[in-house]
Amino acid sequence: MARDPSELYDLDPDLPELGEVVLVQALDGFVDAGAAKRLAREHLLSTHGSRVLARFDVDRLLDYRARRPVMTFAEDHWADYDDPSLAVHLAHDVEGTPFLVLAGPEPDVDWELFIAAVGQLVSSLGVTLTVGLNSIPMAVPHTRPLGVIAHATRPETVSGYEKWVGNVQVPASAGHLLEYRLGQAGRDAAGFAVAVPHYLADTAYAPAALTLLTSLAGLSGLSFDTAPLEQAARSVREQVDAQVASSDEVVAVVTALEGQYDAYRSGASRSLLAEMGGGLPTADELGDEFERFLADQADGSS
Repeated sequence: MARDPSELYDLDPDLPELGEVVLVQALDGFVDAGAAKRLAREHLLSTHGSRVLARFDVDRLLDYRARRPVMTFAEDHWADYDDPSLAVHLAHDVEGTPFLVLAGPEPDVDWELFIAAVGQLVSSLGVTLTVGLNSIPMAVPHTRPLGVIAHATRPETVSGYEKWVGNVQVPASAGHLLEYRLGQAGRDAAGFAVAVPHYLADTAYAPAALTLLTSLAGLSGLSFDTAPLEQAARSVREQVDAQVASSDEVVAVVTALEGQYDAYRSGASRSLLAEMGGGLPTADELGDEFERFLADQADGSS
């Protein structure tokens, strides 16, 4: 018997008049190099205000034993439980234009039912464009502009973006499948994946989050207050530059990555993504000093 997707979520009975809106998809659970997706999502929800319009039944969608929520134990009792939440939030940009954010953990089960449920919400809430945010580690130097891999159900939507790679097979995510299914249903959807230097993939890298929001703004026409992220990006860049300069070994690795990146940009390499396999340095090869820096950064962002 077919299951009703609407049973997966509760919709606010007092919905505001939204008109045509953009839905930003930023689910956790897939690759998030430099925590760029998390930083961008948290910035949108905290800086531009949010109200939950639809909440999904996480008990039906999550495998708690695969990724256990956190509880707080205080001396002799349980004091808190970090309740998982998967919801559609309403926010407004700096011009007051409403937009939606799909945030929370990627479902572990019932992907197709979940996507059908999101499709119902796309229809009922007046969504005209869905944009997914992602970030991936890549063998690129932090001293060059961050690249963005753009994709869309209609290629002309992202025609202005450079193609970084040809045809590849990658592990699926619920977010990517959502874009694919929306396209099959004749709805506009797109996505951005920022390429994060692989040696910074385990730290909170604000420049990557800023790049995602800049790409989102350019495609959607929304305007965001990115001043806090810009300040954080400058601070992170200064810290990374200082740490790199203090180690000849790290300087050599970054210089090698710059040469590879510049060769790609000049057309000497067909695909930067395809070049990530052979002979490239790993994060471990950046030296103990830089590893300590990354660990300190990760601790500070948690």
